[in-house]
Amino acid sequence: MIGLSALGLFVGLLSGFFGIGGGTILVPLLMLYGFETKVAVGISVIQMIFSSVFGSYINLKKGTLDISMVVFIGIGGFIGALFSGVISKNLSDLTIEMIFLSFAIFALARVFFTPKEHKDEKVIHNYILLLIGVPLGAICMTIGVGGSIILVPILVGFLHVELKKAISAGLFFVVFSSIAGFISHAKVGGLDYASGITVGVASLIGVYIGI
Repeated sequence: MIGLSALGLFVGLLSGFFGIGGGTILVPLLMLYGFETKVAVGISVIQMIFSSVFGSYINLKKGTLDISMVVFIGIGGFIGALFSGVISKNLSDLTIEMIFLSFAIFALARVFFTPKEHKDEKVIHNYILLLIGVPLGAICMTIGVGGSIILVPILVGFLHVELKKAISAGLFFVVFSSIAGFISHAKVGGLDYASGITVGVASLIGVYIGI
């Protein structure tokens, strides 16, 4: 429990600071800790509910969260994530690990290639935002990551959203995707609720510090 709490605190700190769900860090750490791949994904999904809901509440109070901007992407993410449990169940651990590795490489590349900020935000149709969210939610909840690490550069680079607003929006997207992901994974079974809640509760402290 002490080890899982430490993981939760660390991942929560990253979630609050970078506006991410934390799964990109949490899943491999849990695997190193001895958990099987799909169990680690499930724990990550549970943790993301805690960190994203609490973090989005703080961002809303601070005035950095524009709900109207991200709600349609979030709805799309919710719809896509509802299929994540079934997708995960039908994929081998190795396949999930390969998809995760590709995602992690992209996340690492983002460290060196920050999207350029623009002054004027673009206006985009809501159905396009919805279509962006569906595959993002499905893929990300299958491998136990929130999706904001892809969403933030899309918002900044293509829609010209201010970086801090994009980070807040990215974390809010994780609220939708993680709740739907939890429902989907719970239906197919195999969730480690005790470990997920332990990591999730500890992450709340980290989220507060990170934000």
